[in-house]
Amino acid sequence: MTKVRSRNETEVAPKSEESVAEKVNRVLASYCGEKAELIPILQQVQQELGYLPEEAMRQIADFTGVPESTLYGVATFYAQFKFAPVGRNVIKVCRGTGCYVKGAPRLLDEIEKLLAIKAGQTTPDLEYTLETVACFGSCALAPVMVVNDKVYGSLTPAKAKEILGCGDGEG
Repeated sequence: MTKVRSRNETEVAPKSEESVAEKVNRVLASYCGEKAELIPILQQVQQELGYLPEEAMRQIADFTGVPESTLYGVATFYAQFKFAPVGRNVIKVCRGTGCYVKGAPRLLDEIEKLLAIKAGQTTPDLEYTLETVACFGSCALAPVMVVNDKVYGSLTPAKAKEILGCGDGEG
């Protein structure tokens, strides 16, 4: 097993220093400002910024004429929307029954120790975000962890340590 490759390791050109407002304005330019466009706007802004900062939410509310409280109500209803920056590598640990029985709690505990964060948090350097999910539907591979879009199954804490590049995988 090899160390996780960050999602942006292959990027060569540095990103321009465009402000949040400018990025949001660029996204909003392709919309009419109708309430029915809220979810696509939120999705596209999050794709552009990586999360939905307060400044962007205010801009979207002004553009659509929807009160900020309503906009936050819509965005918090869906788990896909994030209000804090997400790490370059997103680690998701399954907590479904099959994974639980086969050691997911030990796996999650080890990852939390390695990264010095709890599930639902992001490391200060924005390298990793750790999340749990109810079930991946990969019970035959239990316990399962997904890093970015790559699935790792039949894991032990030592294997997880190796995958994350934090150890030799012995044990």
